[in-house]
Amino acid sequence: MLGLVKLSIKFIKLYQRLAPQKIRDACRFEPTCSNYAILALQKYGFWKGWKMALNRLGRCKYPNGGEDLP
Repeated sequence: MLGLVKLSIKFIKLYQRLAPQKIRDACRFEPTCSNYAILALQKYGFWKGWKMALNRLGRCKYPNGGEDLP
C-alpha cells in the first residue's frame, strides 16, 4: 500500500503544479483540498486517505470555509 500512497501523492503534486491558478486559488479551506489529501494519505493510508479526500472535495463547493484537518 505504501507504493500507492507515494504514487497518489506524486499525482497530487503534479496537479498542484499544472492546475490553472484560478482553480488553485479558489479553495475555501485551509489546508487546501490537495494538501488535505496529502495529509490524509500520509496519516491514514491509501483507502481511508482517498475516502477522506473525496469527501472533502464534496464539501468544497459550499461558501463556508475554514480550518479542516484530517
